[in-house]
Amino acid sequence: MSVWVVVASIIWQLLLPKNGFDNKYHDFAITQNLKQLKGMENQKYIPALGYDFLSDYYDFAIKLTMPESKFREKLADWVDPQPGEHILEFGFGTAANLVLLKQKQGQVILEGVDIDPKILAIAEHKLAKYQIELPLHLYDGKILPFADSSFDKVYSSLVFHQLDAPTKTTALIELHRVLKPNGKLIIADWGKAKNRHMRTAFYLVQLLDGFKTTNDNVKGLMPDFIRKAGFPVAAEVDFINTMIGTFSYYKVAKEA
Repeated sequence: MSVWVVVASIIWQLLLPKNGFDNKYHDFAITQNLKQLKGMENQKYIPALGYDFLSDYYDFAIKLTMPESKFREKLADWVDPQPGEHILEFGFGTAANLVLLKQKQGQVILEGVDIDPKILAIAEHKLAKYQIELPLHLYDGKILPFADSSFDKVYSSLVFHQLDAPTKTTALIELHRVLKPNGKLIIADWGKAKNRHMRTAFYLVQLLDGFKTTNDNVKGLMPDFIRKAGFPVAAEVDFINTMIGTFSYYKVAKEA
């Protein structure tokens, strides 16, 4: 990645108005990007927007490129949190979905797990802003830090298109393990393009997140990965055509 891209990012942050933002966090973000100039570390995972320094702009990018309220509300509707249910978000990102679900159903028990330490800091900042307390976990990308049959539901949004095929399979096997019998899995992510325009638009996502990890999504193969992890056949229960591709919702219940 070019040093000039990072420099441009820092200049952009310096020019951004601080009104409505936590000044300390704004300065922290700039400091983190300055560290990029001293030597960019090899990543063992793909950050939220493909590059670590872009994670600070994740929510902004979603607002620009997707109908944010619509796709998050649809996800919340398909998760359908009920009082007392224990629900896990796999890949909590900036915690936007966790905030929405907690606001939708205050008696639900939520937890989140992710692999990215930087996104954890952003998520914790957002939860504190909304005065929400819930456990956020980091893990190694292999074994989830939960016992078998721990959750009534597990959901994930905009994660699986960032995983290569073996990692998709490993993650889904782990999600199957931590779900209770009859527990539900809900995945919201890029799916098979519904028309030629959607396929062309999705090249932007692929340029950012990589063709290797996204090809399976745009080919409509997520149900196959879900089935191979031990679930019954997953259905695409809904979709939204966005300005950068077709966003699909998959839902399946673990067998009793």
